[in-house]
Amino acid sequence: MKTLVVSAHPDDETLGCGGTLLKHGAAGDALFWLIATQAHEPGWSGEVIEQKAAEVERVAEAYGVAQFFKLGLPTVRLDTVPQADLMERILDIFSQVTPELVYLVHGGDVHSDHQALFTATMSVLKPMHMARLGVHRVLCYETLSSTEAAPPGSDGPFIPSVYSDITPYLDKKIKIMGLYRTEAHADPLPRGPAAIRALARYRGATIGVEYAESFMLIRELT
Repeated sequence: MKTLVVSAHPDDETLGCGGTLLKHGAAGDALFWLIATQAHEPGWSGEVIEQKAAEVERVAEAYGVAQFFKLGLPTVRLDTVPQADLMERILDIFSQVTPELVYLVHGGDVHSDHQALFTATMSVLKPMHMARLGVHRVLCYETLSSTEAAPPGSDGPFIPSVYSDITPYLDKKIKIMGLYRTEAHADPLPRGPAAIRALARYRGATIGVEYAESFMLIRELT
C-alpha cells in the first residue's frame, strides 16, 4: 500500500503518526512524505536552515521513506500563500504518488500553517477527485504543541475515531524525534519525550493496549 503523510513542518509527522509510519514500514508499505514549509532567512540563519535540511534527510532515512517532497514555502506564513497556488503544488504530488492512504495535519490546530494546509489538501481531495488520485482514506493526526493548544470554541476540534497500536514502535518514535535537534523540546514541554510517551499511553489506554496513536477519520471511499 502506498501511504502519503502530509505535514506543514518537518516534525509534524513524528509527533502525530511516527509510530504508525514505522508500523506501515514494517508491513512493507511504501511511504511518501510531503513537507509544505521550511525555515527561511532572515528568521533563521543559513546555518540553522542547513541543519534543519539535514535533519529531514536523517528522519526520512529512519522511516525508510521511498521519496519525500519539499514545497519550500515559508514556515509560519503558509496562510499568506494563495490557496490556488498551494492546491496546484499539492495536486502535483498527489498525481505523482497516487497514495491509497493519506495522513494529514489536523485543520483545527492552533497553528495557521496547519489550517492552511488542511484546507488546501481537502480542496484537492474533493470526493469526486479522490478515486482518480488513488486515495481511499484520509486520516488527520494530532500534533503535540498545536492540536491541544487550540482555544475553546475553535472550529473542528480533534475527535479521535481511529486508533493504531504502536506499542512495539514507541521507543523508536521517540528516538527519531530526537533527530530533530532544532525542534525537539526538553521535558516537561509538549514535544519532550515524556509528553510523547504520556499521550501514547493515554491513547493506548483508550483501546486497552500499552501505547497507541489516534486519528480522526475525515473521508473514506469503500
